[in-house]
This record gives sequence, structure tokens and C-alpha cells, in this order.
Amino acid sequence: MHATPSDDTTHRRIRATVHGAVQGVGFRWATAEHATEIGASGWVRNQTDGTVLAEIEGSLEQVDDMIDFLHRGSQFARVDNIDIEELTPDGSAGFTIH
Repeated sequence: MHATPSDDTTHRRIRATVHGAVQGVGFRWATAEHATEIGASGWVRNQTDGTVLAEIEGSLEQVDDMIDFLHRGSQFARVDNIDIEELTPDGSAGFTIH
């Protein structure tokens, strides 16, 4: 039987809300750049409340790497906290900035 994205335990998809000084500091660009470098998929966007929202999908290692990156942020960002919600992987490809 072939694994589908919803029953594949080797892949993970998360929604991360990043709090802190994360807008106007290159955070979305750096996130997209890092995701592309490691082969993770998803998207990132600014929210009206000053947070950054990202959905990230990939192997367990890729998603863990991206969570570590989100905690560091871009050079001028200050990350205070990240809320993470587990989602069902959907097999999406590529990473975009909204």
C-alpha cells in the first residue's frame, strides 16, 4: 500500500505563528530562502496583528530545522514566542511569500 500525505508518518505540516519584532526585518524573505535551501514547502505571510504566520511541510527533519530557524529569525528580527499547530500534510510543493 502506498502512503498518502495524510497517513505518512515521515512527513509533517505545521502552522506557526511567530510573535515579536518580526515584520519589516526581512523575516518572510529569510524564511522562504531557508525553506527553499532545505527543500521544505509551504508559505509565509504577515498578519495585521504584527505576527508572522507560516505553514511549513516536509520531512520530520526539514520541519524541525524550520522550527529552529523560526526561533532564530532573520538578522534583525526579535522572536519572543512561537505557537505551533500540527496540520495534516497535503503534499504541497514550493514555498511562497504572501
